Amino acid sequence: MSTERRSAPNSRLLLRRLLLHLAFSLTLLAASLGVGMLGYSYFEHLPWRDAFLNAAMLLGGMGPVKLDLSEPGKVFAGFFALYSGLVVIAVTALLLAPGIHHIMKRVHWEDRSDAK
Repeated sequence: MSTERRSAPNSRLLLRRLLLHLAFSLTLLAASLGVGMLGYSYFEHLPWRDAFLNAAMLLGGMGPVKLDLSEPGKVFAGFFALYSGLVVIAVTALLLAPGIHHIMKRVHWEDRSDAK
């Protein structure tokens, strides 16, 4: 019965951390999508639907839809593609971190730096 009492607060804390990391990840994705839409709208004069499609495809790892870009548009698309790759890695790490932390605490993972 004592393990039930201990696991309930741990489960609530894990759920809270998961929701917090999910909220931060969604905020980062929404902000990145907004920057991509603004960039495509500014450099390529695309309507918001086409700008959304191109930015979402790059963030999703699919690549841009519109390929005949202007010179400034190509530079923006290149930098946004590099940034999108980093966002995917960051969001993956943010979403996995609470679960990995929880597992490490459950198995009592310790740093054994004093062992030879």
